[in-house]
Amino acid sequence: MIDHTSNPESTAQSASATLYETRLCGLRAPHRGKVRDLYAVDDDHMLIVTTDRMSAFDVVLPDPIPGKGHVLNTVSLFWFERTRHIIPNHITALPLAVAVSDPGERRALEGRAVIVQRLRPLPIEAVVRGYLAGSGWKDYQAEGSICGIRLPAGLKQAQALPEPIFTPATKAAAGEHDQNISFETVGQLLGASVAAQVRAVALELYRFACELARARGIIIADTKFEFGLDDRGRLLLIDEALTPDSSRFWPADTWRLGISPPSYDKQYVRDYLEALHWNKRPPAPHLPPEVIQRTSDKYQELLHRMTART
Repeated sequence: MIDHTSNPESTAQSASATLYETRLCGLRAPHRGKVRDLYAVDDDHMLIVTTDRMSAFDVVLPDPIPGKGHVLNTVSLFWFERTRHIIPNHITALPLAVAVSDPGERRALEGRAVIVQRLRPLPIEAVVRGYLAGSGWKDYQAEGSICGIRLPAGLKQAQALPEPIFTPATKAAAGEHDQNISFETVGQLLGASVAAQVRAVALELYRFACELARARGIIIADTKFEFGLDDRGRLLLIDEALTPDSSRFWPADTWRLGISPPSYDKQYVRDYLEALHWNKRPPAPHLPPEVIQRTSDKYQELLHRMTART
């Protein structure tokens, strides 16, 4: 069953408009993340369905963003393909029919579902920052540092850092907030060798992506990666890669030092929610139609500019 509703009390919408959640025939009930529905296919593979759910401040919002799942899936595949020379990833070549037998369900999932290797995910988010923005800018203003990394005095909002920095965070459950952690804590969680590898790979991925994106007129201010280990202890890139959900994208031609630039990511939604009297705990408020449409447009524009696809 494919649920095209924004919440259990909303009315049905066009199947081509949104996909809020799935309950697929012949598969066990999924594990639902903030955005993705994960199904066990067999002992070695999972089906990942990227829905149109939107989360902000680690809370899932009640309204979907039309087309968002297609954008996230397509952009992730774009980057997974282009970063294989840096690190392998969890994507397989298995067709959707291996996991989903019903033709109608396959049509509904087209462009937003992939079969991946089942791996042991690492319990951190590998955040890389190249510019002062978001929570990093707030931390710098208060402490002159981010995640214990001391930065030069006098930096301004949206300014490029002398070098990209690795600022890891915990992976929060739905409704809970991610917490920045030190690299020393990462070492305690993963072991020194894996922690060092994660930091090195995350920084290399970020630098590579920044160069490619800049050629398309896009600044990647920051991003987060997730990694997993296979049975041999090999590190792989998992989840999503350099999407508008996991990254802060700025149009290079509108970037200005000292202000928060307009973006192609969900900062537009965050800014709207910041203006409300909401405590950033569930339940989240509904988004007005104009915010939903503008957010959808931003995601589609990023897809077009980054991949030359719509």
